[in-house]
Amino acid sequence: MKTKYFLQLLALSSLWGASFLFIRIASPVFGPNLLALMRVAMATATLAVLMRWMGQRWAWQHWRSLAAIGALSVAMPFLLFAWAGLQLPAGYSALLNSTAVIFGMFASARMGEDTITFKKLLGCACGFTGVALIVSLGPVEPSLKVVLAVLACIAASACYGFSTPITKRAVGHMQPLQIAAGIHVLSLAMLLPGAAYSLPDARFSWQALGAVAVMGIATSGLAYWAHLRILRHVTPVAAMSPIFMVPVFGVLWGHLFLGEELGHGLLLGGSLVLVASALITGFNPLQRWLDLIDAKP
Repeated sequence: MKTKYFLQLLALSSLWGASFLFIRIASPVFGPNLLALMRVAMATATLAVLMRWMGQRWAWQHWRSLAAIGALSVAMPFLLFAWAGLQLPAGYSALLNSTAVIFGMFASARMGEDTITFKKLLGCACGFTGVALIVSLGPVEPSLKVVLAVLACIAASACYGFSTPITKRAVGHMQPLQIAAGIHVLSLAMLLPGAAYSLPDARFSWQALGAVAVMGIATSGLAYWAHLRILRHVTPVAAMSPIFMVPVFGVLWGHLFLGEELGHGLLLGGSLVLVASALITGFNPLQRWLDLIDAKP
């Protein structure tokens, strides 16, 4: 993988890690349903402007594929993470997001794009052990609501994982911008009923609106399009590298800006989740830096 693509993926991971911080700010104000809708609406508007500016046509002939990707990679995870944000610190959600690699492995194997090995199964065991440690030993006191929020994060991560092989195939016959714009438009329609139902209970603040704007424009619309563009030039394993770095940024931003505590369970469990991701994908983020050092004259 070329250095420029690695640096682009690193930048994306910092954006995606920050999204969990913004969810913690906006979800208690707007509520999960309205937050998810507003985030997707911002992304849709941004991508629609880009579609117009670049003169690209909407790929509605592939609406079934776009609807499936939209439900799995946008509508459901955005809603589930927004709901979990009412209970969990940003660092928790970011670390639990790494379990997407586990589900991605099974989905890819199911579709004939990957194989399941002992090392990958060992990674699964490490991953779920890490999740258990985060819940039981983390700085947040375990409760039924916390457990349900953790399950919501895992379900959202499963959606991301299951969408991976479908997205890989879609990139082969659609432009990245067509995919990004199409899935957000269809996700907007999926989220509209729930948001309309929750609207009377929503509150508003400029801080929350700013958080939604950054999420919608930067971490959703532009970032998703950029990731699909990179996916066309790197291997699938390399494209998954942000998953290793998102928790680092998620925990860092949550600690710096929200004062979230870094408990032993969070650090130990998070480390196991990252080890699990490395075992499953075979990708070692440290090796990238070693290769860069060796490549210098």
